[in-house]
Amino acid sequence: MIEMDAAAFDRLVTDELDRLPDEMLDGLDNIVFVVEDRPESGDLDLLGLYDGLALTERDHYGMGELPDRIIVYREPHLHACDDLHDLRDEIHTTLVHEIAHFYGIDDARLHELGWA
Repeated sequence: MIEMDAAAFDRLVTDELDRLPDEMLDGLDNIVFVVEDRPESGDLDLLGLYDGLALTERDHYGMGELPDRIIVYREPHLHACDDLHDLRDEIHTTLVHEIAHFYGIDDARLHELGWA
C-alpha cells in the first residue's frame, strides 16, 4: 500500500491523462474526470467508474445534458499498488478502461484486449 495525499494523487491522474493518445481523447465530449477517495460502498476493489451513457447507446445528445463522469478512486488505487510505478500503471489502465466504456466497449471486450 502507498501513502499519498489527495493533491498528489490528483496530479498523477492529470499526468496520466496528458500521456494518453490524442486519438483516444479527441472523441470525448461533455465528460469530466473526477477523483474521489472511494466508492460510496467503501469497496477497495473498484478503481474507477464511468457514470454516463455510452456513445453506442445514445439516440441523440444535445445541449443542456449533464456531463458524463469518469471517476478515479484514490484509496483503492493506493491500496492495490506497492510503489509509484505500479500506481502510475494502474491509473493509466483505469483511465483507458473507463474511457473505453464511454465509447461503448464492454468489460468482456476490454478483458480480451487486456484492459480489464
